[in-house]
Amino acid sequence: MVRKFNSPSLDLAQTDPGLGILRLAALFADADAKLERETLDAMFEQVEAGVLAGAAPANMWPELVRGLMAPAPSRMIQALRECGALAVVLPEVAALSGVPQIADDPVGVDLGDHVLKALDEAARRGAPLAARFALLVMNVGKADSPPEHLPAHYRHIERGRPRIEAICDRFATPQACRELALLALAECERVHRVSEVRAGPVAVMLERLGAFDAPDLFDLLMIVCSCDYRAYGGRSEHDYPKAALLQTALEACSRADTTTIDPGLGADQALGALQTARAEAIARTFRSQRWSGGSTEP
Repeated sequence: MVRKFNSPSLDLAQTDPGLGILRLAALFADADAKLERETLDAMFEQVEAGVLAGAAPANMWPELVRGLMAPAPSRMIQALRECGALAVVLPEVAALSGVPQIADDPVGVDLGDHVLKALDEAARRGAPLAARFALLVMNVGKADSPPEHLPAHYRHIERGRPRIEAICDRFATPQACRELALLALAECERVHRVSEVRAGPVAVMLERLGAFDAPDLFDLLMIVCSCDYRAYGGRSEHDYPKAALLQTALEACSRADTTTIDPGLGADQALGALQTARAEAIARTFRSQRWSGGSTEP
């Protein structure tokens, strides 16, 4: 049965009008929900009347979580976009619509649409909230990339970090959401480009990504990168080759010979020696395997 939200006066009056708009958009993210044009028009009128101005972001957060954790989170974001609420609640995300993003197939994508596809991919995989939030916000630094560089986004990490921090502060998001979003901002595109040709940088990357001392965070980042990868055209059913590559490298590191590392070394020297041992183990493993999967550049 398809649920219809076609009684705007009743639905919007059930709570604070601003929160009511978010509630309806979140409910629309259910896979069997249908948002009537009449309701969307009423939401637009409420937004134009300024009802969101009185809603506290901390109270908005549970409604956003409700939609992000639904089976089709893109439908919440799309509903908020169409009624004008997204530009008020998450202007950083709203600004991504119409921004080109480089891709190998197709040649380019709309970054706003790409975010929606990545969110739905995360929902299909049953990803936790932190991963879905990271996919929602990790590209916000690309909204105002210099036009002469498009569709490339130089220095978007520097622009994105304070914006993600501001979003997290505004909504008082859980620390796990902040931590993963900032890690994804800094590392997702690097993960997409990682290569088995250079074992040393792979070892350093694993250290940087927390693969050894924060494995849960590393696993979440792999989910984010996989969903981002699959959101590009024609990849929804593909395995993500970079996750497999890094997992193989991580397993190789567990077999690294660390017995010859001098226990008297200083911290920095000991870390360098450990990374060298891991790189040598990775190189041996990579030489013994064949890699395929073609281009994974977004």
